[in-house]
Amino acid sequence: MNVNETISVIQIRNVLLVTMPADPDDSTIAALQERTLEAMNNRDVQGLVLDLSKVEILDSYFARTVAETAQMVGLMGGTTIIAGMRPAVAITATELGVTLGRTRTVMTVERALELAGQRQVNGKQQR
Repeated sequence: MNVNETISVIQIRNVLLVTMPADPDDSTIAALQERTLEAMNNRDVQGLVLDLSKVEILDSYFARTVAETAQMVGLMGGTTIIAGMRPAVAITATELGVTLGRTRTVMTVERALELAGQRQVNGKQQR
């Protein structure tokens, strides 16, 4: 299967929604980061919702790439909200020492989109 077929990058209002496949390999993870940053640059969006609800296993490369992507989105002026992290993934991320900085985490994509929408006041991003 083509790596690009497993990555979904969708714009919903002013936010990108990126859904990770259940068991991404390193090339899929790298492609996710590249496509996400490219979309942040080319579209009129102010943030990223990263849906990890299908992900069951987290390795150090994946964890590092998620944290770096969130940081890069921040450097580009956007915010990142991670949605749907499973308990086993959260445990592994903690054991690996992953820090997400100001990145918010929520249980569902719906809640993430609500939060992203609340960050908009009179067309300006609220922090």
